[in-house]
Amino acid sequence: MEEVAARLGVREVDLTDWRWLLGALHARFDTRSFGDGAAFIDAVAQAAGADDDHLNVDLRVGHVRIALRTTDVGGVTQQDVLLAESISFLARDRCLVARPQRVQVVELALDTPVADSVRPFWAAVLSRRDGGGDVVDPAQEFPSLWFQATDSTARDRQRFHLDVTVPPEVAEERIAAAMAAGGRIVDDGRSPAFVVLADPDDNAVCICTEMGRE
Repeated sequence: MEEVAARLGVREVDLTDWRWLLGALHARFDTRSFGDGAAFIDAVAQAAGADDDHLNVDLRVGHVRIALRTTDVGGVTQQDVLLAESISFLARDRCLVARPQRVQVVELALDTPVADSVRPFWAAVLSRRDGGGDVVDPAQEFPSLWFQATDSTARDRQRFHLDVTVPPEVAEERIAAAMAAGGRIVDDGRSPAFVVLADPDDNAVCICTEMGRE
């Protein structure tokens, strides 16, 4: 019987170039050109070898974003950590600068008292898959949509909000910038897991981290 890799916890991983966001390791490396980034990705693919199903890569002019996750266990394993270390070595060998403070993951959240009733509609209208509670995009080109339970049935209640997950060291700065731009803190009782902010028109957003979720 094939041994299943053990899923690691967020506090078991400490990588300089990488940040743990929503069950995956994320990194961003600045590149000098599109071709420079493409060559880096080619080297990363060679390093991954048969483990390339752990990789999600986004190549843009000026940077490359990489996410690592073991799909079979639904999280990060030691295999991902070793691959992350190899990728960091390749980046340093090419004098690429890591920007871990620039990584983030955005999710959409719908506050609803009837999640089971509305989920199939959103999966259909977005042409995405019902992922056991969330509407997800297997290709990760579209933010996940998840459903937050609420007791309110008022027609004028706020329904959608964003969840923005950032590295822990970035959260305080992001919250301060939002407040300086006219926002306010609605609820920080679950910090550092998340802090609820609102804009001047009372539209909510959550700044989230992986800390405080154990």
